[in-house]
Amino acid sequence: MHLLRVQIPEYRGLKNIDLTFEKDFKPRIFPLGSQNGGGKSTLLQLIFALLHCSWVKIAYLENMLKELRVPYEAYQHPLATFDIWYNDQTFQIEFLVCNDDYLKKELNIKDKFDPEKFPDYEKKENLFYITRFSSRDMLFSRVNNMTNMEESGIFLEDLAKKVFLTAPSTQVYLFLPQEARKILFKKDSSAKQSYYEYLNQAKAELPGFFTYDFIAIDAIIDFFKMARDSDFAEMIKAGEYGNSYKTLSNDLNTILGVGTKRIKLEPDLSGVTFEMEQGKETINLYPEDLSHGELSKLSIYAWLKSRQIVDAIVLFDEIETAFHPDWEYQIVSDLQRWEPNNQYILATHSYELCQALTPAHVKELEPKLLKPAN
Repeated sequence: MHLLRVQIPEYRGLKNIDLTFEKDFKPRIFPLGSQNGGGKSTLLQLIFALLHCSWVKIAYLENMLKELRVPYEAYQHPLATFDIWYNDQTFQIEFLVCNDDYLKKELNIKDKFDPEKFPDYEKKENLFYITRFSSRDMLFSRVNNMTNMEESGIFLEDLAKKVFLTAPSTQVYLFLPQEARKILFKKDSSAKQSYYEYLNQAKAELPGFFTYDFIAIDAIIDFFKMARDSDFAEMIKAGEYGNSYKTLSNDLNTILGVGTKRIKLEPDLSGVTFEMEQGKETINLYPEDLSHGELSKLSIYAWLKSRQIVDAIVLFDEIETAFHPDWEYQIVSDLQRWEPNNQYILATHSYELCQALTPAHVKELEPKLLKPAN
């Protein structure tokens, strides 16, 4: 799975967006750079909401569509177009905002529109009805280059499972309810839920969404369990235990620093412990003994591995948060080593991260990144 091109005529601060992500580039890692206010986060969230939420949890997409301003005179309005490389072919997905006038004039639907009956009209325009998000506007999608509606549906559902978004919890997410975002500007909120409760609910309901602001203990424990089960399955099959658990431990310890710090699973699987060799003595480490960057890197690795994210489109927002400039440069090779078959699109302010790739890999939005002074 590979996102080849994204076109967005206008959405909030995004205007005339047309970005290409070449499938033959190695590694398949594309920094998306700009200064603050360039719309990087908005772009990633819109891609995620359209390609993932449309077929997973429609309410989150509807929250984003409330930010859409459709010209009143437009009875068909293009929202976004994506070119996707899938099963050795390129397919184009259009997301179109249409109103009842469009249905009457183009599809000859004279009666009040009934989504339950829409499949009767689908074949004429190869359209999928997604949702009505205002009194006059509805969202549809169309898969070009694919005429069989059943195959189109399978493709879109499979694509939804292969699109992931991760970012800091301090980011404002447009796909959360508007009331959740308003809470952030209130000192004494009487809301039933806090912003972070809304955020945790979204993470529970959207399998492709993750925040890496702090250590993901659940993901690390789940990954240890998977490695243990894999080794046991190998024992049953071949008569010898596999090396998955050992490999996982080595990978995690490498993230922490070879020969210094180690991570171990608690015997009862309730948590993890950290240790460090100090001379001939082994001392226990506490959360405050680990850097923000180490915890963030562990979380990213554990999330990718525990979710078994392979051959996917992975959208990272501000992945360099908490990293030293050397680690900002190094995260590119880390991602390539952890899972080279994924496509990674990294919204970033980091010039160091961009330098880890060729200039052709780097995509920019206005205002473009400033090169550091010599």
